[in-house]
Amino acid sequence: MEVIKALLSFLGYVFHGLLCLILFAMSGLAMAAGAQTLQLGMLPLTGSTLLYAVFFGALFGLVTVILAIQGRVRPLFFVWSLVVMLLLLKGYIFSGYRFSPGEFPIAMCLIVGSMIALIGSWVQMGRKAGARR
Repeated sequence: MEVIKALLSFLGYVFHGLLCLILFAMSGLAMAAGAQTLQLGMLPLTGSTLLYAVFFGALFGLVTVILAIQGRVRPLFFVWSLVVMLLLLKGYIFSGYRFSPGEFPIAMCLIVGSMIALIGSWVQMGRKAGARR
């Protein structure tokens, strides 16, 4: 059982780490290029508000992942995982979002990955840093 918990925790760190790095790079490059907006139709924000929200949200997510890996504020990582999963569900499922061809499998992979990461963040929340069982 401990191996499964460790694997779920690892997958949660990897999923959110990669997601945050991709979003941080995408929004950072858009800001550096002078873009005024991003086109992410599944999110409720638009314009420069979306650009800055994605940039600072990804930065916050990266810090949260790093702190959780170090064993600090793991409950914050759980909250972060929950918020990301709810945003994905709301954006793709409950908002009436229209999928482009080939986009549906990617969206489902993101949602399933987010759910696995949420479970992983839940099981590691009570563990101490460096604790081996």
